[in-house]
Amino acid sequence: MNDGKKQVKAAPSAVDYTKIVQSESFQKLLQAKRSFILPMTLFFLAFYFTLPVLTAYSDVLNQPAAGPVSWAWVFAFAQFIMTWALCMMYSRKARKFDEIVETIKSESTR
Repeated sequence: MNDGKKQVKAAPSAVDYTKIVQSESFQKLLQAKRSFILPMTLFFLAFYFTLPVLTAYSDVLNQPAAGPVSWAWVFAFAQFIMTWALCMMYSRKARKFDEIVETIKSESTR
């Protein structure tokens, strides 16, 4: 039964992905991403979970920082700043990752 629609067959891919994955440029990209993302993720998680842990198990953050504002509020606000800072850092670093990807793409079409 033909419902009147043409079936389009996908053309075979001319890209050798195994060769790309094994290339020096791709390995360089993976290493660069790992060396940036892993430390930043660990820092983020440590910074993020410090607030609930300190507020649950100590009174350190209950001390006034400026007038009626306690250190807990300062720390919570700092988490917003930290999130924006990490986002901006990653955006800048992603541009370099994109340049490496373009190099990999140009090498794979040769």
